[in-house]
Amino acid sequence: MRLSTTAVDWHNTVIISPTVDDDPTAQDWHHVFSVCLSIVGLIWYVFIWSAGLLGCWTARKRYRNRPNHQTATTLSSSVPGVSILRPLKGLDTNLLENLESSFRQDYPNFEVLLSVADEHDKALPVVYELLAKYPNVNARVIIGALLYIVPQEGDVVDVGANPKVNNLIRPYNEAVHDVLWVLDSNVAVAPGTLARAVEILSRPSSHPNTPRRRIALVHHVVFAVLTRGSTFGARVEEAFLNTNLAKMYIAINAAAVDSCVVGKSNLFRRSDLERLDGSLVPRQQQRDNGQQRGLAAFGRFLAEDNMIGLSLWHELDLRHDLSCDVAHNALGDMSLSDYVWRRVRWIRVRKYTSFVATLLEPFTESAMLGVIAAASMQFLTGVTHHLFLPIHFSIWILIDLDVYASLAGHALPSSKRWEFLVAWVVREMLAFPIWLLAIMGDEVEWRGGRYKVLRNGEVTH
Repeated sequence: MRLSTTAVDWHNTVIISPTVDDDPTAQDWHHVFSVCLSIVGLIWYVFIWSAGLLGCWTARKRYRNRPNHQTATTLSSSVPGVSILRPLKGLDTNLLENLESSFRQDYPNFEVLLSVADEHDKALPVVYELLAKYPNVNARVIIGALLYIVPQEGDVVDVGANPKVNNLIRPYNEAVHDVLWVLDSNVAVAPGTLARAVEILSRPSSHPNTPRRRIALVHHVVFAVLTRGSTFGARVEEAFLNTNLAKMYIAINAAAVDSCVVGKSNLFRRSDLERLDGSLVPRQQQRDNGQQRGLAAFGRFLAEDNMIGLSLWHELDLRHDLSCDVAHNALGDMSLSDYVWRRVRWIRVRKYTSFVATLLEPFTESAMLGVIAAASMQFLTGVTHHLFLPIHFSIWILIDLDVYASLAGHALPSSKRWEFLVAWVVREMLAFPIWLLAIMGDEVEWRGGRYKVLRNGEVTH
C-alpha cells in the first residue's frame, strides 16, 4: 500500500493517510460489486426482453387467427342477456361511429344504455340520431349522473369523486341484465366482439397458473386509430398504445400473475361487483362494517377500471381474460403537451395502487434498459455501446412493429412508416422525463376536474 503524507500545521502534527484508491482490497471489492451489478443488469435485460417476446408471441397467436363466433346464430333464450353501458360527455372523436358499433353487435339479446350527466350535453343529438336510425334495437338514454345515497343516519352524500362512475350509477342500477359491458365513448368495436366476449365469460380459466378459476372479467386491448384531424401528439399516442403498451399489457395478462386491466372495454357480471368493496381484502376476511359495495364503492378511485379488476382478483379470487378482439380508440386533435399530461395523469393515478410496478417502469423502457445493458455488456465482455445499442433498438422496434401488425391485421403501411417512426422515437425519448414529472406530484386534471391522488389510491376534488 502506497502512503501519502500531508503536512498540516495542527499542533505540529504530521498526518499520514492511506490512498484508498490504491488499496488492493478496496479495488477487489469495487470490482466484485461492478461484476454483480452488471450481471443483475443483464438478468433484468433478459427478463424484460422475455416479457416483450411473450407479448409479441401471444399477440400473434391471439389476434392473427380470430375464430368465427357461433353465439349469434343461437336462440336468444339460450344466451345470457347483456346490458351495454356507454357513459358520455361531450363530442369525442368519431362519436357517431363509436356509439353505432354498439347498435350493430351480432348478438341476439342485448340492450344499450347511453348516459350523460346533464340535459345540455353535446353528445345528446348524436344519441338521438342513433335511436332514430336503429328503432329495433333496445336502446335508451339516461340523463343525470349523480346518485344520492341516504345512510342510516339520514345524511345525503354523493357516490364519489369519479365522474365516470357517477355517470354510470343509474344505468348500472337500471340495467335489465346481470352481464354488463362498459364501453368508453371514444372506442368502437367489431360486430362480433360481444358474442366472443360472452363466450369467454362463460367458461373457466384455461391458464396453467390459475386452473379452474372462473372468468369474471373480459377486456380488450386498445388499438389507436388516427383520424383526419390527428395531430403530432396523437401520433405519439398511437405509437405508444399500439406498440409498447399493447406488448406489455398482453404479456402481463398472458402470465396472469396479477390483475392488469384498462377500462376502455370491460365485460363483467353485476352480481360479482355487488360483492366487492374495493378494499382488496379477500371476501372471507372482510368485516361487515357497512362498507359500500358494488360500482358505487369505486367512485372514490379515479382508476376505477384498474381497481375493479384488482378487487375481482383479490377479493373474490376470480380471474380475467383477453378477447381476440380489440377496442378501436379514435385519436383526433391531441398536442404533444396533451399527450405528456395524459401520461402524467395515469402514472400518478396508479403509482399508489401499483407502487412497485410504477417505480420500475422507467427500467422497462427501451432507452434506459438499453443503456443499462450496454454498460453491463461493455464491462463484462468488452462489447462497446456503439455496437450494442444499434442492435438493441433495431430489434426492439421490429418487435413493436410486429405487435402493431398483429393488432391491426396488417403491417404498418409504407405511406405512414416515417411519421410513425419519428413518433415512436419521440415517445421512447419522453418516457423517462414524463415518469420523473409524474412521480414528483399528486394532482391530476381529467374531464374538466382537478383531483388530488391520496396514498391509498383514492382521489379528492
